[in-house]
Amino acid sequence: MPELHLPSPAAALARRSSRPRHASGRRPAVALVVAFATALTALTGVAAGPAAAAEDPVSWGVRTAANDQGAERANYAYVLDPGTGLDDAIVVTNNDDVAVDLDLSAADGFTTETGVLDLVTSETPSTAVGSWITLSAPSVHLEAGESAEIPFRVEVPAGITPGDYAGGIVTALPTPEAASGVSVDRRLGIRVQLRVGGELAPALAIEDLRVEYSGSADPFAAGSTTVTYTVHNTGNARLAADQAIAVAGPFGMLSVEATRLEALPELLPGDTWDVTATVPGVVPTGLLTATVDLTPRLPVEGSTTGNAPLPEVHASATGWAVPWTLLVIVLVLAAAAVAFVALRRRRKRREAARIEAAVAEALQQREQEPTPVG
Repeated sequence: MPELHLPSPAAALARRSSRPRHASGRRPAVALVVAFATALTALTGVAAGPAAAAEDPVSWGVRTAANDQGAERANYAYVLDPGTGLDDAIVVTNNDDVAVDLDLSAADGFTTETGVLDLVTSETPSTAVGSWITLSAPSVHLEAGESAEIPFRVEVPAGITPGDYAGGIVTALPTPEAASGVSVDRRLGIRVQLRVGGELAPALAIEDLRVEYSGSADPFAAGSTTVTYTVHNTGNARLAADQAIAVAGPFGMLSVEATRLEALPELLPGDTWDVTATVPGVVPTGLLTATVDLTPRLPVEGSTTGNAPLPEVHASATGWAVPWTLLVIVLVLAAAAVAFVALRRRRKRREAARIEAAVAEALQQREQEPTPVG
């Protein structure tokens, strides 16, 4: 099983975007997620020093080189126009007491179902950042405790669409290790965040918004509403966003807002992220309207525009919230009332018919009685 290790909060590929469903067909690399999910969750960047072997199940560390591109960088972040390039380097350190041979490569990035950055494996050809990076050597031999600086060049081809691209530089053991009968490919990498110059068009869309109400057995208690939707990065810049959800009855009455909503992770262009939120305390008013508001944020890293305010994104959808228990009770009471009224009317008709028959009989008897002669 392939495994990409990223050295703790102070070390390589930083926490990134997307979600349970991806617009691009990059599924072959998702097999990586199973083996390194724990390592990925703490990612924030690469440290200035080598990654410690005690913190990670690998015996070597990686960091960015100190040069004209910067010193003590968390990762690689570039802004390049199409047809231009630059030179940089990665430092690899052997933390073990024996020599080690490592393969070096570059790969395209994608975001996993848990919202972190991963890199495609060698079985999946890179078509963007991974193919724009040329390393000076395909491998490196390090004696115990030795470090080596490996130069590389980033070259953005002419005609590339402006926007954000993600990838990374990977170090790996040439031969996968065997653990519990499973082949484990241990990899250690540093993120490369590249913004191709040109017109930046950040945009998020809310898609497939749905509202589903779940009532309570108590006819007078409020229920809960489940709101689901998909956030789609339809622009060319990576974006994060804060989200707000509110559920209300007709004309906005009895509005309830969702609490403890987490911010969306950074989404790469084309990525999607599924959201499911439960809003408790919703009164079943018959028709409910759920409103979703997103406040996009453009990350500062690698940006020439900074955190410029972006327009909010709004969407709404309606759903039925029928208090079935209360409705059944009302229908039963209404049926009982109707039956009671009908029964009373029937009894009145019978009583009226009995009185009418008695009167008719009395009149008939009276007519049959002999008339007295005066």
